Amino acid sequence: MRWLGWSIAALVIVLIIAFIAYFATTASISALPQPGSAETALANRVKNWYIQRAARAKPPPPPPRFDRDSAAGLFGMACAFCHGPDGRHPSPTGQAMYPRALDLGSNQVQSLSDAELYWVIGHGIRLTGMPGFGHILSPNDLWQLTLFVRHLPPSAPTP
Repeated sequence: MRWLGWSIAALVIVLIIAFIAYFATTASISALPQPGSAETALANRVKNWYIQRAARAKPPPPPPRFDRDSAAGLFGMACAFCHGPDGRHPSPTGQAMYPRALDLGSNQVQSLSDAELYWVIGHGIRLTGMPGFGHILSPNDLWQLTLFVRHLPPSAPTP
């Protein structure tokens, strides 16, 4: 009877090794194909959880005034290369990234709190193309970008 338990355990281990070997030999790390819905959903869920957790540390207070012209200049310098000049239509570079650069007017972005947007702009998101600007921009500049993104018109819902 004892050999039956060991046989089942060995079979499970062999199946796990076979699954890993199959996945390792057939999976692609190419950034060209569109990711699957399960991969996208899982990645977004983990990313959003992490951003919510990280943004609990309160950012400095926002500036008393939103300077749209200054914010637009900062956006053109730091963000437009990937997110497009209007923030709504990612550039070819942003479309080629993995994960793809987001439409900043989308519900996925606009549903973030101001503190979460500020955190993403300041810290970036590792293993994506989103750099952190916290070492090169002042807290006021980070807030101007946050408010610029917040003031983008909403994107049309996707059918």
